[in-house]
Amino acid sequence: MEAILNDPSGAVIGLDFDGTLAPIVPDPARAAIHPKAPEVLAELASHGLSIVIVTGRPPATVLELGPGLAEVPRLVVLGHYGFERWEDGRVTAPPPPPGMPHVKAELPPLIGSLRLDGVTVEDKGRSVAVHTRRAADPDGALAALREPLTKLAGEHGLVIEPGRMVLELRAPGMDKGHALGLFLAERGARSVLFAGDDLGDLAAFEAVRGSGLPGVTVCSGSTEVVALAEQADIVVDGPDGVVALLAELASVFSHP
Repeated sequence: MEAILNDPSGAVIGLDFDGTLAPIVPDPARAAIHPKAPEVLAELASHGLSIVIVTGRPPATVLELGPGLAEVPRLVVLGHYGFERWEDGRVTAPPPPPGMPHVKAELPPLIGSLRLDGVTVEDKGRSVAVHTRRAADPDGALAALREPLTKLAGEHGLVIEPGRMVLELRAPGMDKGHALGLFLAERGARSVLFAGDDLGDLAAFEAVRGSGLPGVTVCSGSTEVVALAEQADIVVDGPDGVVALLAELASVFSHP
């Protein structure tokens, strides 16, 4: 934190979206960014810090669910775990994985055959997420889905990304750690903070530790995932705590 405060132009603030900047909700389509987050991020960016959101969501969805983010100076959104990049109003990405259309076609009958009521499928374009949060037994449904979804993903050259009451089928070869590491190198970062809430953020934590830079990892705490809190330097109370921490950091720059 001292390195970030002493050299803001060399600092990167990396953030997950769901569960970190936006509270987790039963319907992912109804997620909304913390109302104070865009203003706080813009304030940090005004002092020269680089802000990057690293998420499993498509960048366009993040910007839709986060009104005001597009106005944050020099913001970069690395979506689909880093496969897609939004910057200066443009999205760049490689072609989608060829096996994805087959997976999307086979998922509904597979889920139907397991008779798991309340399980929902979120089509993210380049990936597909199977949510159990609204099932009668979310944990049981997740356990029942893990093996058949892993098999389905493998048959079509995809991998499984587990999360909070969700299993996501996506392309291999990229994760939040790799995406963050590439961004740190690109920016010539001299310090880094990363905040996340879920298992997919562990790779970003490892990237912070392996960067050789002064770094701090922040867990947006919940009762659903404890593994991240065990690895974090700082644990805060959900998105409210993340935004409060960032606001405190911004206030130091504004009132040194």
